[in-house]
Amino acid sequence: MKMLRFRSPSLRSLDQEILCTIRLLDDSEISCSIQRDTRGQFLLDHVCNHYNLLEKDYFGIRYVDPEKQRHWLEPNKPVVRQMKSQQPYTMCFRVKFYPHEPMKIKEELTRYLLYLQLKRDIYHGRLLCPFAEAAYLGACIIQAELGDYDPEEHPSDYIRDFKLFPKQSLKLERKIMEIHKNELRGQCAALAELNMLQRAHSLETYGVDPHPCKDFTGSTAFLGFTATGFVVFQGNKRIHLLKWADVSKLKFEGKTFYVIGIQKEKKLVLTFHTSTPAACKHLWKCGVENQAFYKCAKSSQIKTVSSSNIFFKGSRFRYSGRVAKEVIEASSKIQREPPEVRRAQFGQSRSFNSLSHKNLIMNMEPLVPALPSTNEYEETAMDSLEVPGEDNNQAKPPPTYRSAVCLLSLFSSPCASMLPTPVDDSQGGVDLLFSSPVQSPVRLLRELHADPDIQAQLEAERERDRAYERTRLAARSRMSGVLTSSLRLLSSNDRVNACVLSVARFVAVVMGVLLVTVPTLLLLLESDIDVSFLHEIRQTPEFEQFHYEYYCPLRRWILCKIMYVLTCDLILYLI
Repeated sequence: MKMLRFRSPSLRSLDQEILCTIRLLDDSEISCSIQRDTRGQFLLDHVCNHYNLLEKDYFGIRYVDPEKQRHWLEPNKPVVRQMKSQQPYTMCFRVKFYPHEPMKIKEELTRYLLYLQLKRDIYHGRLLCPFAEAAYLGACIIQAELGDYDPEEHPSDYIRDFKLFPKQSLKLERKIMEIHKNELRGQCAALAELNMLQRAHSLETYGVDPHPCKDFTGSTAFLGFTATGFVVFQGNKRIHLLKWADVSKLKFEGKTFYVIGIQKEKKLVLTFHTSTPAACKHLWKCGVENQAFYKCAKSSQIKTVSSSNIFFKGSRFRYSGRVAKEVIEASSKIQREPPEVRRAQFGQSRSFNSLSHKNLIMNMEPLVPALPSTNEYEETAMDSLEVPGEDNNQAKPPPTYRSAVCLLSLFSSPCASMLPTPVDDSQGGVDLLFSSPVQSPVRLLRELHADPDIQAQLEAERERDRAYERTRLAARSRMSGVLTSSLRLLSSNDRVNACVLSVARFVAVVMGVLLVTVPTLLLLLESDIDVSFLHEIRQTPEFEQFHYEYYCPLRRWILCKIMYVLTCDLILYLI
């Protein structure tokens, strides 16, 4: 008897070390080695220990897979199972949950890291702001990096050497210098950073990590999640804000993302379409995590969320960290000497030296196949959302989106017919296939004679006639083989007859079910009968989605066809 052997990883494969490089917010890098079973929480703790950071629940580690789709590293899963790229792994340390009130952050180190993230958001166009706000934020950055204005050290155009915004005009630079010289003098780096956080968190796009998609009309939209709720932008205008208390469910099916909630005491179902199923799942996970972090009062209230319904198996996901209220309470209890904040020199960041706003590419989600490197892809998430007009009194032109949506053209190729080619009746019809050559009277007379030569010739002619007839019959059988064989099987095989009877029974059962379900659906969809169980069914989001997205368009189409037929009949009758 042979023993069963179960495959298991060898000790050597478990002990194999994998190099991971993590890019920090100031573009510096740290590296560490992990094993195949190392979980994502280890890498996050490694970075936080590098910074000596305690308020670490606001941060996460992001990576990009080979298909250029972004992901947040899940802390409870092994890193190797999540990373699909080749070794060594490269990831980025970023702010995952933006604090709703930056003033409640306890330590200066945490505020400094949030300041670095917002500085990146401004530079890459993710943080939209009007001209006045842009000038103040830029001046705060200059004050935090350079200190007070000194005419002996700073030339007249010292702002020009620093790229703060995707499009930085001369008028904006002059306004920044004016605020830096007059309003921010005497502020230390920590105070300037705090002022910048206070001003930035009041903007509409604060904390928005935009996800590109298309709405039900086909227009490009950008979805995001903030501490307030779910937001939708078109261009630089916010068209939807649904607070977390009003969001009842987030789900996705393939490339379609649904937001189900209540607005103005009415049920609301928002539908969006992403470029790939992976992008849709990433959007759904981000929404589930943000809703749990900002909405729940305790982490024990977080539930496992499923995107499944009647027709799709779906995915299950649960946010596993602490929520915002718990993080604020834990921050208030920190009792230690403030750690040293090692600020990077302004201009040392690769994002400010190697990247130019002319080279920025909008790559929030993989809508185009050719994308830049991991670092550029991560950081140039939404550079098309630019600073609006330089003056509030001037017209604000809409931003130009440089992302290209790859549309697949579907062509249907004709299929070869399996039915036999019909025989033209004008040429003799089917009888022509079975007709034998007509013998002439001369041939009959020759057969009466006993001449052996004549008999041999006649026999050869008969053989040719038989071969000709066999050829014609074989050609006919090839052309009508499928249909003829099917008819013979139906007439001679009892098993096939039984199969046909079972199919007929199945069709009868289906028709019976339809006779019951169709009137029931019409009763639900068209009648106003106020029965309790019918009312509960009508209030479900799935039923409302079916009613508005499928039933109403089908009903309008049927009515249009009926009206068209009636109109044609009326016109013919009048003619």
